[in-house]
Amino acid sequence: MSIKNIVITGMLFLAGTIASAQTSADQIKEKNMEKLELVKEWDKVFPQSNKVIHEKVTFRNRYGITLAADMYIPKNAEGKLAAIAVSGPFGAVKEQSSGLYAQTLAERGFLTIAFDPSYTGESGGQPRYVASPDINTEDFSAAVDFLSTRDDVDPERIGILGICGWGGMALNAAAMDTRIKATVTSTMYDMSRVNANGYFDAMDADQRYELRRQLNAQRTIDAKKGTYELAGGVVDPLPDDAPQFVKDYYAYYKTPRGYHKRSLNSNKGWNKTSSLSFINMPLLTYSDEIRNAVLMIHGEKAHSRYFSEDAFKKLKGDNKELLIIPGASHVDLYDNQANVIPFDKIESFFRAYLK
Repeated sequence: MSIKNIVITGMLFLAGTIASAQTSADQIKEKNMEKLELVKEWDKVFPQSNKVIHEKVTFRNRYGITLAADMYIPKNAEGKLAAIAVSGPFGAVKEQSSGLYAQTLAERGFLTIAFDPSYTGESGGQPRYVASPDINTEDFSAAVDFLSTRDDVDPERIGILGICGWGGMALNAAAMDTRIKATVTSTMYDMSRVNANGYFDAMDADQRYELRRQLNAQRTIDAKKGTYELAGGVVDPLPDDAPQFVKDYYAYYKTPRGYHKRSLNSNKGWNKTSSLSFINMPLLTYSDEIRNAVLMIHGEKAHSRYFSEDAFKKLKGDNKELLIIPGASHVDLYDNQANVIPFDKIESFFRAYLK
C-alpha cells in the first residue's frame, strides 16, 4: 500500500472514529435524560403567534434533572441567531408569563426558550415542588448549555431574562456564567432576602429562628409521613383585608387571565421547607462582579420595587440600567404588554449587547 493510500485510510478511520464517538455521546446523553411526558397541544394562557415556530424541547442540567422548555423560532430566520432563555415568575410555569415574554421576543427576531425550573411544571426532578438557589441558578446555565450547542444559535450572543423570583436567579447566574452576554430582570424578587428577612426586612433574628424551628419541625413530619407538605399557592378565597399585592396575585393566578393547572401559585404551592435553603444562602453575593450588561425593570407601584433598586445599587459599570415603569404594579409586568411591559426597550437592549 502506498503512503498516500495509508494516509487516506487513516483519515477515513479517524473521521469514522469521531463520528462514532459523537453518535455514542448523543446516545449516552439521550439514555441519561429523564423521559418526560410533554403536552402536545397549545395550553398557554396567551394566544399562539403565527409569526414564530413553536416546539417543545428538553435538556439536562448538571444535577441530572431534565428540564422542559418551549422554544420559539422566528419564521424565515436565517443563519445563527441571538438567543434568550426566559424563566419565572417564582411558582409559575412556562405557559404563563415566561412564555409570553419568550414568544414576543421571538416575534422580534430572537430564538428563545421559556423553561420550567427543576421540580416544577413539565420538568423533571423529585421530590416535586422544591426550590433551591443553587439548582435554580444552574437551570439558567443549563439553558445556556442547550442554546450554545444549537447550529442555529450564535454561542457568543446568548442572553437571559428572569421574571419575579427568577430575576434574582438570573442575576446570580450572570455573576457566575460568563457566557451570558446580557441579562434582563423584570419585577425582580430577591428570594433569599424575602425568605430570611420577610417583606420590607421586617423580620428580626428571633423571628427568623422561630421560622427555622417551624420549618425543621415540618421536616420531621415530612420524614415520618414520607411525603412533603405543600405551603399552598395564592390564598383562595381571597380575604377582604388582603394587601393589594395579594389581590393582584389572585387576579392573575386564580382567574382565567393567568390560571394554569401546572402552576404552583395557581394551585397548592411549593414544598413548605423550600424556604430553608434560601434563608441560609444569599443569592446576590457576587452580583457586583457582573461585567456583562444588565437591564432591571420594575413597576413604580410594585410592593417589590425595593428588591430591584437595592440590587441595582450594587451593580458596577456603565452597561447597567434600572428602568422604573410609571404607575405599574408588580403583576402588571407579568402580562400587561399593551400598556406596561417595555418590549421595545427590552428588544433594543438585547440587540445592543447581543450584536
